[in-house]
Amino acid sequence: MQTKTISPLAVFLAGFVVFGAGPAQSAGVKSAQVFKDWSVHVIGKKKKKICYLHGEPKKSAGKYKRRGPTYLQVTHRVADPVRNEVSITAGYSYKKGSDVKVNIDDKTFSMFVDGSNAWARDARGDSELVKAMRAGKSMIVSGTSGRGTVTKDRYSLAGFTAAHKAINKACGK
Repeated sequence: MQTKTISPLAVFLAGFVVFGAGPAQSAGVKSAQVFKDWSVHVIGKKKKKICYLHGEPKKSAGKYKRRGPTYLQVTHRVADPVRNEVSITAGYSYKKGSDVKVNIDDKTFSMFVDGSNAWARDARGDSELVKAMRAGKSMIVSGTSGRGTVTKDRYSLAGFTAAHKAINKACGK
């Protein structure tokens, strides 16, 4: 199985919240629309356009003392062309070599970790995950921190399909 290459821009987008303002408040990012629990954002124009949707957990559980912002994003980048790139930011550094489990209704997906982010292993994994998110009602993301703390984040998928349609339209899919 081929592991996907993570672009510096994707890491930058995934790290927005960690270093200050959230994506909607960052310079050059236009918050286009909000669909229930998901927001749509657009950066750049024409061939340099990046469109992504952003969601935060409704509930988080784990025995941690301190944790940074936690969120999930699905990104389209016109120039690459990348579609449906799923990234999860944990609010802590994941345990090296661990996997993140994503449960959507009766389906389970595994994502690899890189620092505080988790990614699908390839474009097919991204597409399967997005398809399940569009059809699902809720999603639980389980990960383990570098200190061994297990966390579970529950995301509502209310509005996900509409937000996904909006980034498809904004980035010309």
